Amino acid sequence: MADLYVSNVDADVPDEDIKAFLVKYGFPPFDSIQRVPGDGFRPAVVLTFDGVEPELLRRLQPRVHDMFWHNRKITVQVMTGRSEE
Repeated sequence: MADLYVSNVDADVPDEDIKAFLVKYGFPPFDSIQRVPGDGFRPAVVLTFDGVEPELLRRLQPRVHDMFWHNRKITVQVMTGRSEE
């Protein structure tokens, strides 16, 4: 399992748009999404990819990191160190 943190995603962007955007750039479809509200700036999403190793996301991350999307510059990071419960 691997998680991807994408910040500065407008809260109004539908989950389907996020999935389509990432798949367009070679990511596998994510299995779950968690919205992280911001204080008016930089709301984010945490995407979980079941059955995907973090190394795959690390190789794909540069394709979309710092990209301008939906009128915002997004920041993309692979989250590590999360324990599976």
